Amino acid sequence: MTPSKTRPSSDALLNDLMLLHPRLIDLSLGRVERLLAKLGHPEQKLPPVVHIAGTNGKGSVTAYLRAFMEAAGRRVHVYTSPHLVRFHERIVLAGEDGIGRPIDEDSLVDVLMRVQDVNDGDDITQFEITTAAAFLAFSERPADVLLLEVGLGGRLDATNVIADPAATIITPISMDHAEKLGPTLSKIAAEKAGILKRGAAGIISQQPDEVLAVIEARARAIGAELTIWGRDFDAYEQAGRLLVQRGDQLLDLPLPALVGRHQIVNAGTAVAAALVLGERVPSLRLDERAIEVGLRTVEWPARMQRLSSGPLADILSDDIELWLDGGHNPAAGDVIADTLASLDEKSPKPVYLVVGMMGQKDALGFLAPFRGLVRAIYTVPIPGAHEAPHAQEDLAEIARGAGMQAVDRENVIEALRTIAALPEGPKRVLICGSLYLAGHVLSLQQGP
Repeated sequence: MTPSKTRPSSDALLNDLMLLHPRLIDLSLGRVERLLAKLGHPEQKLPPVVHIAGTNGKGSVTAYLRAFMEAAGRRVHVYTSPHLVRFHERIVLAGEDGIGRPIDEDSLVDVLMRVQDVNDGDDITQFEITTAAAFLAFSERPADVLLLEVGLGGRLDATNVIADPAATIITPISMDHAEKLGPTLSKIAAEKAGILKRGAAGIISQQPDEVLAVIEARARAIGAELTIWGRDFDAYEQAGRLLVQRGDQLLDLPLPALVGRHQIVNAGTAVAAALVLGERVPSLRLDERAIEVGLRTVEWPARMQRLSSGPLADILSDDIELWLDGGHNPAAGDVIADTLASLDEKSPKPVYLVVGMMGQKDALGFLAPFRGLVRAIYTVPIPGAHEAPHAQEDLAEIARGAGMQAVDRENVIEALRTIAALPEGPKRVLICGSLYLAGHVLSLQQGP
């Protein structure tokens, strides 16, 4: 291995890899298949794969499955995107002690340099080449399972080169990325359903009827067996517990540690997937205790995450709650607003939003559910965004047009200071609208 002092950083390599293709996103399988062939097909040398697609909830479902598996002592690789603070978060490698950790800098540089060398300047997107690098890293480290999250869509996503996953999961589908996936729910569902495979168990979370019809049609066409929310399994909260029903099996479980009523759907989907997966792959069969422990200990940053300490929380007085969520589409707006309403039922406090959004997102659709729920919205830019965000002035105008009080601020810190200067009293503050904004917030929390 080349001495580390002469090696480029992963940031430098990632910047170089971004220049190999003129577009950040260009959905296709041909380029990544070509590169994987040159690498000796690492995607064929992986542990059993659970492939996860959907519009909202796929990260949470991944987090639950990882927590269940690790609680049972299984070694788990995880691939997710985008990252929040550092690219390394996308590639979690199973440890010998049973705990997965983000890939370290030396290992990341090593696999990036190897795929860069083999690619030899060929046209390929950054996501495609880094997905190939992730498969290379996963193929060289023992694990019991790989939880593989789709980047965008499913059918033409670079992760969909996995020909024979042990299971596929489709979390709730709604309108998002219409410019890439299609302008209707049916077209988006068709793209997501592209991960279904003959012989692989397909676990389908709660879906609109229009979406479910598309998924079922695809499954019939290829001979995939589905386990469907509302038909084959269900999950609900009762007396402060999570009940998951599958056939004649009823699991009485603790409520998940992740906050929000929508997490009942995500957790229930993950539990059903774990049960189905255990039947398909005996080495991954879990006992109920592992699921209970996983539900209590699961962590997934920027999903209704309470920031109770750190530089940003310190700007506010002790009686002001600070929350963070990376949701960014209309369906996410609905569930975040529902979560805030639920928190208000238990502990009423005036609610203030700090919002930044990417320019291609449906800002009005995201903000509309908060009408009548929040006192004011403070709009902010998103530093370092990979594409143009909504200008904070324009975002504030959209919110005002929807009947909400809104003003723009230069950054998150200024917005929090504005809230801190309001008349004293308990308050609840939520920073939301973008995973990229959430990553910026977490980097501020970590400090220099």
